Amino acid sequence: MTNSMGHDLKAIVAGNNKAVFSLYRDGNFFYVVKVQDQRYSFAIPIEDAKGTTFFAEFKAITLMRWIRKAIADKTFQPVK
Repeated sequence: MTNSMGHDLKAIVAGNNKAVFSLYRDGNFFYVVKVQDQRYSFAIPIEDAKGTTFFAEFKAITLMRWIRKAIADKTFQPVK
């Protein structure tokens, strides 16, 4: 699975790559992950996260479920 910028899921979650909380808006937690010197944002809907504890920072692989979904629905977007 590859995003529009050409990064595959494996490269995004590889190693010790981190996803950092950015903001909460309109029922979504937004996290940012850095891939090869480019930062990308993706959303986690609050209704999809019931019972989950969210921290300011995660290993990207921990959020792979939502990263995969964001790539599929084209909401895994570069941060300017």
